[in-house]
Amino acid sequence: MKLGAVYPQVELGGDPDVARHIGGSLEDLGYDHLLAYDHVLGAEHADREPPLMGPYDESHPFHEPLTLFSYLAGRTERLEFVSGVVILPQRQTALVAKQAADLAVLSGNRFRLGVGVGWNPVEYEALGEDFSTRGRREEEQIQLLRRLWSEDVVTFDGRFDRIERAGILPRPSAPVPIWLGGYSERSFRRAARFGDGFIFSNRNTEAVEHWGRIRALLDEEGRSADEFGVEYAILSDTGPEDAAARVERWAEQGGTHASIVTMGLGLDSSQAHLDYLGQVAEHLGRS
Repeated sequence: MKLGAVYPQVELGGDPDVARHIGGSLEDLGYDHLLAYDHVLGAEHADREPPLMGPYDESHPFHEPLTLFSYLAGRTERLEFVSGVVILPQRQTALVAKQAADLAVLSGNRFRLGVGVGWNPVEYEALGEDFSTRGRREEEQIQLLRRLWSEDVVTFDGRFDRIERAGILPRPSAPVPIWLGGYSERSFRRAARFGDGFIFSNRNTEAVEHWGRIRALLDEEGRSADEFGVEYAILSDTGPEDAAARVERWAEQGGTHASIVTMGLGLDSSQAHLDYLGQVAEHLGRS
C-alpha cells in the first residue's frame, strides 16, 4: 500500500511557507506521495441556473497543481506527486502533455497525472472550452497525451484536437501514469478503457462497491485488475488511529494507494496538519 497526503489548500491558503513545510516534511514522516486538487477559478454559487453543485466557491484557494509539484520536486528526493484531479477537458491537450512531460523529466518520473471532467461550467466557459462535450473530449485527450509522450512526431486529426507532424521534447523516459476520478458509471467505464488507475474522493461513501464495479469493467475490457491502481482519499473525524485503520481496511479490499485528508478537522496550522499525518504514519508503522 502506497500512503499519501492530500494538500490542505482550503485551510492553509496560498502561503508558500506552508507548501515548503508540508512538501518537505512528508518524506520524513514515511509518506510516499502528495495529492493536490485542481481548480483554476473559484465561482460564486448564488443565483446560478443551473446551480453549481460542487463543494468549492470563490473563497477557496487552490495552487495550480503542476506548478506546485514542479516547485516541490526540486525540494524532495523520492516523494511522488499526484493531481487529484486535473480537469483535463478544460485545458489544452498539447500544453498538458508538455507540462506533464517536463514535470516527469525534472522529478525523475515522480508524477502521476490524475484527470477528471469536473463539475463547474463557469471554469469551462472562462477557459474557452465546451462543458457539454467534456467526457468525450477527455477520452480523446488521454489517447493523444500518450502519443505525444512516446512518439517523435505525431499526426492527429480528432474531433477536438488536430496536430500535423509535430512533437514535444524532452519526453519522459517512462510513460506518465494516467489515473481517472469521478463518481459515475461513465467515469468507471472510461477508467476501465483508458486509465492506469482510479482515484476515489473521500466524498465517495461507496468506494469499495465502486472498486468492485471497476474490476468487473476491467474484466470486460480484457484487462487485469492486478495491473490497475486504485486510490482512496480517506477522511476520518474520529482521529489518526481510525484513519490508519481505514487505510488498512482499504488495503484488505484491494486498494493499492490511500491519501489522508486533513481538511475539515479543525487543524489551524501546517504543523498541526503534519502532527496528525505523523500520528497516522506511526499507527501504520511508517515513521
